[in-house]
Amino acid sequence: MAEPFICKIASLEDMEAKWAYEIAQHEADRENWIVWKQGSMENYRRGCTLPYYGLLGGRVICEATAMLHPQAVQNSDGLVDAQTVYLCAFRTVRELQGKGYFSRLFRFMTEDLRQRGYAKATLGVEPDDGINKARYAHYGFTTYIKSAQESYPDGTVIDVEYYGKLL
Repeated sequence: MAEPFICKIASLEDMEAKWAYEIAQHEADRENWIVWKQGSMENYRRGCTLPYYGLLGGRVICEATAMLHPQAVQNSDGLVDAQTVYLCAFRTVRELQGKGYFSRLFRFMTEDLRQRGYAKATLGVEPDDGINKARYAHYGFTTYIKSAQESYPDGTVIDVEYYGKLL
């Protein structure tokens, strides 16, 4: 019998475990991940985000986060407001990529966001990241919004293109 796949909105406890895993996986830029964890946890406590997790046999195998408030998003103008949600942190564990789990989580998340009254979703991608640009286009993120730069906690600056779609 196949293990059950469950989609859910994460709790603080779920987030603690997932962030511990991510920090352990990213030793080279661990300090960035620690700062991102702190911001993520605080934004969740303030009601500025909704983290969505996909669990297989009780293990978090994929995730995405909905940013609900402009304070939680760099370059937020045109990306998040009362009707628009910014999506980020699309991740699936490597060995389970391409098996449809994230697609199921994405459908769960977008339906939940529609029920909460959001009409549009936006996201950002680096201009040279052809793989993710194609993935995002597959999910309907084809309306170009703007380009800008984002800064990592360690001072790294990246170029980002933002796209949107109707929910």
